[in-house]
Amino acid sequence: MNFAFTPEQEDLRDTLRRFAAAELAPTYLADEAEGRLRPELVSRMAALGLPGMRVPASLGGSDADFVSIGIAHEEVGRAHFGAGYLILIPVLVSEIVRSAATEEQQARFLPRIASGEAIPALCLTEPEHGSDAAQLEARAERNGDGWRITGEKTSISLGMHAHTALVFARTGAPGPRGVSAFYVDLDDRHLTRSGFSDLGSRSIGRASLYFDGHPAPPGSLVGEEGEGFIRVMQGFDFSRALIALACLGAASASLDEAIEYAKDRHTMGVPIGRHQGVAFPLIEYVTYVRAARLLSYEALWRKDQGLPHAVESNMAKWWGPKVSAEAVHQALLVTGHTGYSDELPHGQRLRDVIGLEIGDGTAQIAKLVAARHLFGRRFAP
Repeated sequence: MNFAFTPEQEDLRDTLRRFAAAELAPTYLADEAEGRLRPELVSRMAALGLPGMRVPASLGGSDADFVSIGIAHEEVGRAHFGAGYLILIPVLVSEIVRSAATEEQQARFLPRIASGEAIPALCLTEPEHGSDAAQLEARAERNGDGWRITGEKTSISLGMHAHTALVFARTGAPGPRGVSAFYVDLDDRHLTRSGFSDLGSRSIGRASLYFDGHPAPPGSLVGEEGEGFIRVMQGFDFSRALIALACLGAASASLDEAIEYAKDRHTMGVPIGRHQGVAFPLIEYVTYVRAARLLSYEALWRKDQGLPHAVESNMAKWWGPKVSAEAVHQALLVTGHTGYSDELPHGQRLRDVIGLEIGDGTAQIAKLVAARHLFGRRFAP
């Protein structure tokens, strides 16, 4: 059993930590306060190959292993939580496309993602169908050799910024087997975008998208008709571990900062870290975060080895954000009135992490998936 990263993965972590500290962390609070996604942020991350980590090297990507993608997501999450979505969504979309699309489609779709030219969105959730996405109602109707998509998608990360989208729409009967996937260039002549005013992660432009007969031209259907829902669920089996690592990266940053504060701040003539009431809660959360981190990397390692990983990834998804929110909260309390202000990033991190206790699968859904694997469907909820 080996818990070490490879030398290449250690180099990646060191490179990204330096990049994140120099170019992401300084603008984190301002970007979130203003709800902006800076074009230079997209281009710099693309220059490092981050959006293209699951794009084949022959198409301009790095074809990275999943543990390496986890490292990238954790390091970016430490410095600028919103910037992590520029890894998460492109990686998820790219993996679904490369697993289901033809070589010709991959050659058309993936290089633009890898280069940062096209920011993709993943359009699954609907106003009445979030956790129950298999019952989605948006439809794709035949239109000559192509299709037209009609219906509303909501809570779409990067929805206000995306140039392209992998859209899941019903082409057949009710239920999961009637859902197909289409990769389209977003055309605002057939699309209405409505942004949310969110508690956190304002820079990612979470939005509702209403498709009004939006064209899906010939060659936009990814995989066969009726395969879409299965493909996206397979993607969630690894992306949920990535989500946990972004949250845990933010939590680790807050805990590190709180520990330094506890060494510098004095009361009653001693550093406050000398008080058990300060030190012990921080040590507890350092322990919880490390355990959740190991579980997340185990899920990604299993994915790299071609082993089942849904249980581990879904365990990480419900536990990682929960532990992270609690850890950041504790760090905020340790830093007192300053931590409660915008002078320090704890409050912003807390708001950001809470969003992923909801997004991309609630804790209840993650537990349900794990239960069905462990108990079997006959005995699970």
